[in-house]
Amino acid sequence: FQYLKRFDQGYNLDTFCYEAHSVEGNPAECLQQFLLHCGIADPSWSELRNFTWFLNVQLRDCEASVFCNPDFVQDTLQGF
Repeated sequence: FQYLKRFDQGYNLDTFCYEAHSVEGNPAECLQQFLLHCGIADPSWSELRNFTWFLNVQLRDCEASVFCNPDFVQDTLQGF
């Protein structure tokens, strides 16, 4: 949710890192973001769950990768 919210607001996601147990927004805002970005017009709860699970895994792996660390790559992969 935090990544999607910042993406919609135009923030640079390269410098954002999720902090465990941090809470932003409310359940209605969260659901609205997921519905907006899941890519299915009328998703089931299972489809929303799969979307959020996949997104979470990808973002966690991205944050853990040295190749996605802006301090490591500096500006060599800007916009990638």
